[in-house]
Amino acid sequence: MPKNNNLKSILIIGSGPIVIGQACEFDYSGTQSLRSLREDGIETILINSNPATIMTDPSMADHVYLKPLTTKSIIEILEAHPNIDAVLPTMGGQTALNLCIEADDKGIWEDYNVKLIGVDIDAINITEDREQFKQLMGRIGIPVAPAKTVTSYLQGKEVAQEFGFPLVIRASFTLGGSGAGFVHKAEDFDEMLTRGLEASPIHEVLIDKALLGWKEYELELLRDKNDNVVIICTIENMDPMGIHTGDSITVAPAMTLSDSAFQRMRDLAIKMMRSIGDFAGGCNVQFAVSPDEKEEIYAIEINPRVSRSSALASKATGYPIAKVATKLALGYTLDELDNQITQSTSALFEPSLDYVIVKIPRWNFDKFEGSDRTLGLQMKAVGEVMGIGRSFQEALHKATQSLEIKRNGLGADGKGYTKYEEIIEKLTYASWDRVFVIYDAIQAGIPLSRIHDITKIDMWFLKQYEELYMLEKEISNYDINSLPKDLMLEAKQKGFADRQIAYMVKCLESEVYNKRSEQNINRVYKLVDTCAAEFKAETPYYYSTFEAEIETADGNKYTSNESVVTDRKKIVVLGSGPNRIGQGIEFDYSCVHGVLAASECGYETIMINCNPETVSTDFDVADKLYFEPVFWEHIYDIIRHEKPEGVIVQLGGQTALKLAEKLERYGIKIMGTSFEALDLAEDRGSFSTLLQNNDIPYPEFGTAENAEEALKLADQLDFPILVRPSYVLGGQGMKIVINKQELEETVVDLLRKIPNNKLLLDHYLDGAIEAEADAICDGEDVYIIGIMEHIEPCGIHSGDSNALLPPFTLGDLVLQQIKDHTRKIALALNTVGLINIQFAIKDDKVYIIEANPRASRTVPFIAKAYKEPYVNYATKVMLGDKKIKDFNFNPQLDGYAIKQPVFSFEKFHKVNKQLGPEMKSTGESILFIKDLKDDDFYNLYTRRKMYLSK
Repeated sequence: MPKNNNLKSILIIGSGPIVIGQACEFDYSGTQSLRSLREDGIETILINSNPATIMTDPSMADHVYLKPLTTKSIIEILEAHPNIDAVLPTMGGQTALNLCIEADDKGIWEDYNVKLIGVDIDAINITEDREQFKQLMGRIGIPVAPAKTVTSYLQGKEVAQEFGFPLVIRASFTLGGSGAGFVHKAEDFDEMLTRGLEASPIHEVLIDKALLGWKEYELELLRDKNDNVVIICTIENMDPMGIHTGDSITVAPAMTLSDSAFQRMRDLAIKMMRSIGDFAGGCNVQFAVSPDEKEEIYAIEINPRVSRSSALASKATGYPIAKVATKLALGYTLDELDNQITQSTSALFEPSLDYVIVKIPRWNFDKFEGSDRTLGLQMKAVGEVMGIGRSFQEALHKATQSLEIKRNGLGADGKGYTKYEEIIEKLTYASWDRVFVIYDAIQAGIPLSRIHDITKIDMWFLKQYEELYMLEKEISNYDINSLPKDLMLEAKQKGFADRQIAYMVKCLESEVYNKRSEQNINRVYKLVDTCAAEFKAETPYYYSTFEAEIETADGNKYTSNESVVTDRKKIVVLGSGPNRIGQGIEFDYSCVHGVLAASECGYETIMINCNPETVSTDFDVADKLYFEPVFWEHIYDIIRHEKPEGVIVQLGGQTALKLAEKLERYGIKIMGTSFEALDLAEDRGSFSTLLQNNDIPYPEFGTAENAEEALKLADQLDFPILVRPSYVLGGQGMKIVINKQELEETVVDLLRKIPNNKLLLDHYLDGAIEAEADAICDGEDVYIIGIMEHIEPCGIHSGDSNALLPPFTLGDLVLQQIKDHTRKIALALNTVGLINIQFAIKDDKVYIIEANPRASRTVPFIAKAYKEPYVNYATKVMLGDKKIKDFNFNPQLDGYAIKQPVFSFEKFHKVNKQLGPEMKSTGESILFIKDLKDDDFYNLYTRRKMYLSK
């Protein structure tokens, strides 16, 4: 039992909808925390407004409140549960902390006799208020950059005069660096200062001297009530100070820090944590280090909560920070808790790594036309990937292969920049693709010293890049037949993909694969074990690498593979890779449910994913976790090693779906809907032919492969015309055009960005109502799990629309057509599992816009609204374990549920905020209303006639 036996019922505050700066890493933390509390028999009450996440699944807490994150909601919950003893606010990011402070200011915790655990209010106030933090650091003798807090425009001007430029402006109490930025010259100062004062909820900013070019580090700490402190992970930013850590490429363990500086940094971090308050839990500390022999250390900030980096540190080390932090908040001490991985050592044990991890952020600038793409103090990334390897080079390559941006790794794919001026500009103004541009710069012959002068990236990292390029150059002298075994092995150990080696020696990827198989250069799997193999690990959490063969005295040759294959029947679930607009956390929700359902059907479950922020990559969700890129070569090797019954592709969004063709070609069984059906739905032309054959109406359409065909087609179709590419995610590249000039520009631009694509042009039904249906089909029967009506008119992407479940204006005639069309399409596509279909309704006639025979963005929303585990059911259907008729469906919803999109436009000034057929929202919340007289619904509905971006 927990040491504080008075805690029987605990409220956890979630982080709300996904926004840039606060993504699903907090859902991962919150989910771990809930599981940790339930292990101790504590009643858990959760408030979170995000329907897309596994955290708000009814199975995760005793009571889940999908309510807006406001003090009004907090009071309603405390009234309904007078037995709540404590609140744990450190798992829900900045949102939860800010709500906790507001409730404290209003005296709510005191009124209801609720104790704060895991942190104290003073600690939050000290760390969030830049001025208080600076004064505290001064008192305990820890250096910080010269800085002053200002609350007015005039004070700001005086400070700028005193410090001189460049300066950094940071807003107090904000998230993901909102309102922060560099000011290099006086003329930009006014605008930045005003923006910072407006962004801060208390209209306060800190102006500090910019430590440009200094190195940046983060430490993750845990402390218990006896003041034991462990440092779980030291993370080094490859990018120097000046780029938000969420937008930085980060490496663990730290690579370029001397041992003496590391010891000083540890001491400072522990001193800082002990000085901010008397609490037990997790903490994240950030430091700047001067890039010279002195290695001066300045404290940047401390966050008394689990942070974005805690999820990364947990996945990097295998040490579940949120889970242990929760136990500490209950009163346990570190020496009483087990290390979750070895299950034999204690949690008072600092992980040691015998591998390297590299995190690379994932951006979505293509969704924000006109946005400033340079990276700075304000976070702009929408997700991230992590690569694990035996060396920095291997981990870096695996991370770049995980990004899903049509690159095969660093260099060796013919997609790099070659123009000197362009490369210099890209290096000077840190851009999203700088990780690739450094390689291009070395390839172009730019000296390392020049690259270092511009980027201030440590020489050690640049030399690692140079080694990779030298190896590429050497391999390029050979063809596939003459390539020596030692060079092939070195390339694989350094993370080069087969298709990159194929590019170097000018052959096919399959030829490289066959050649290295002949040479016995095969992937081996290693455990993530927290303790550099000093103790036996009990958790099956693996990464791949390549090893030279070991020869025994009797001439036997072998490599050491730590992943033991069992004789159980197995299922592989392909994850959804990094979060991005159009494919967010809802697919991770589906993957987790898929794994759990397959487990219930008696399968050994194998998860493949590379996203460190999510629950699917937690080490105890699947029977085996392979933390690997969702990239063909890696997947194929795992499948050959494990020999599963089949692979589930329809839960991991477009990422997993795009691999279906290769799986089919290599004779690997796809569970559920076949590849032919998935492909038919994606190929706009073939799909419309299927509709024609089934007498289902759709807007007049045609397909085009170039601008000339498109212009000819426009004569048959009336403007406005909707132009859509095939095989894309979140409406990427979709545009509504109103004349031939616009059509030509759009088609030329699209085919430049997505070459060889087949474009679908259809007549856009102006002013139509949009609706969508999700259903489960077993090949014989179809069960419609939900029909939603959009508030915005047809033409705004469904992910950006407010949608009501059930529909609110559609009559019986229209609803019957939707049901009939859904059944017909699901059966015509031979769907086995989930399908989502979108409709346009004009003059009481229902037209089909598109069908996706896979898990959709809306499935978790419908599951939460109706309190039914639909993904669990659909997975059992895919596996052939159950039929539709075996389930007892019992949806429950009193009134309506509204899916409300959330945008992150404040991160992108001067960007076009109009909504259109291409999705721009980063997350969503759910709102329950009793009836259509509700004020919230009325406000949304009056905005129905919103603008459409042409």
